[in-house]
Amino acid sequence: MGSSVTAMEGQACIRGTVRVSLQSLLLCTAVVMDACAWGAHASKAPSQGQATAGMVTRGDLEIVECLLPGQVRSLGTSTYLSQRRPVRTTTSDCRIRGGEFVAYDRADYKSALRIWMQAAEAGDAEAQNNVGEIYERGLGDVPNYAAAAIWYQKAADQKYSRALFNLGTLYEAGLGVDQDQLKALNLYRQAWGLPADSVMFESAARREQDALRVELTQAVSEKDQQLQLLRKQLQELQSRLESAAAAAAQAAAAARPAPAMAAPSSAEVDTLRKLVAQLEAERQASQRRLDAVPRTREPAAGAPVVAMSDAATARSVNGLDFGRYYALIIGNQNYSELENLLTPRSDAERVAKLLREKYGFTVQMIEDGTDVTMLRALNDLNDVLRSNDNLLIYYAGHGTRLMADKRESGYWLPVNSERPPKDTYWVPNEQITAHIGRMAARRVLVVADSCYAGLLSADPSFIFLEQPTQVSSDYIKFKLPKRARLLIDSGGDEPVLDSGGQGNSVFASAFLAVLEQNEGILSAPALFAGVQGRVRIAAARLKFAQQPELKSIKGAGHEVGDFFFVPLARSRP
Repeated sequence: MGSSVTAMEGQACIRGTVRVSLQSLLLCTAVVMDACAWGAHASKAPSQGQATAGMVTRGDLEIVECLLPGQVRSLGTSTYLSQRRPVRTTTSDCRIRGGEFVAYDRADYKSALRIWMQAAEAGDAEAQNNVGEIYERGLGDVPNYAAAAIWYQKAADQKYSRALFNLGTLYEAGLGVDQDQLKALNLYRQAWGLPADSVMFESAARREQDALRVELTQAVSEKDQQLQLLRKQLQELQSRLESAAAAAAQAAAAARPAPAMAAPSSAEVDTLRKLVAQLEAERQASQRRLDAVPRTREPAAGAPVVAMSDAATARSVNGLDFGRYYALIIGNQNYSELENLLTPRSDAERVAKLLREKYGFTVQMIEDGTDVTMLRALNDLNDVLRSNDNLLIYYAGHGTRLMADKRESGYWLPVNSERPPKDTYWVPNEQITAHIGRMAARRVLVVADSCYAGLLSADPSFIFLEQPTQVSSDYIKFKLPKRARLLIDSGGDEPVLDSGGQGNSVFASAFLAVLEQNEGILSAPALFAGVQGRVRIAAARLKFAQQPELKSIKGAGHEVGDFFFVPLARSRP
């Protein structure tokens, strides 16, 4: 085969004689001479050593763990020999560089481990990763994933990308470490060089977090159900065991045979106790994992904010025109920096549903609103409201106050609020009052369920000589044409409860109860009268004092009007 190739090369050179360069001509001459020499010695068979000399074998190309000799280094006037250096290379390269490798047992990972371990223990990240890979493959028998994870972690701490990826695969599969998809994903992100705020990583991490949260929540729930059944069985067994013991004692005291009854043995009870203890431990482990799932303080994605429609229909009862009804409902629950609340979104959703279905309000919902979202919604109402309209603004969320020049100012806190005293994104009561004051709607009722909500109005609370329950036709005729700007707050200028109302706040539960039970035309004072008593009683049960207030908002243009709730069943378009 060599002669034919040589001949072909010779022919190619000869055909190109007139155009070839000097270097090519010299090459052709050498080839022809070599071919002649081969022909002269063709009758003489080469030895085996001559036939294989210079040929590259498969063994030369195999990868081995090579321990190179140390380097001779110079320091000032003295020289010294550095430590031997491990490298992964071909046997041929290792041989050329004077290195040492195992010639006949290249599958022996113990030999490879001895080569890399010294450098790994000295802190070399590549060597640490290689030691991890050796342990993951197994030292001739079974893989040692726990040891692999330890060495991968050492290299990963030095941001060695290959070790970050290898460690991620162990966490993804749960080999040698507790399975953790989120940690695996984060390690892959670091190995790929993606920043933590990468859109690709954030979306993938959020999906993994949500899936893991659902899985662990379900696991905890299942464990709770199993524990409930086992505890019931344990209680029954213990009761039967105690009854049998008591019967035996009575029989012994009366010197008569003990009654025959199928009593459980103490061993059965002990076995069941161990099962309960094991299940409790598993339940606690699942709960710890659930608690460890990152929960970002980014506001949860609520329903998209839809602009208020102006297609509402005016309502009338017995010839009295009550106008159109609108409601802006704000529920701020999941805060970016402040503590999350428990019930505002549930409160807001129930209030919106009730106002829409029973009272015919056109409703705009804002869940977890920022300062811009809240103020824009208030401002946009000016394009919708007309002179005879009604607007109810319901706010549930954090509220706070600041003292400035011996005067307290109240604030509604959007979900992007910073902690006090940084008030950059807070919505001050003055802004809310100013927006309400410029609205064309004749009747506006603000219902605020937040701490210090009473600071929205500096006016004194309404004083009732008797509890109003019904409104007369004359009262409605007198109040209906007048401008009304009213506030019902959940607890005056004090903190208020966030729960206590069976999934809603104490105030929201009372507010909903009064509106759900009402069947007639309900005025704001009558609504308040029903709410305040319920709130006081419910809060007292929780050892808490909470007193709602009803105030006018003179700064927003209140005259002597009132706000009326008219059930759909009582009105007609």
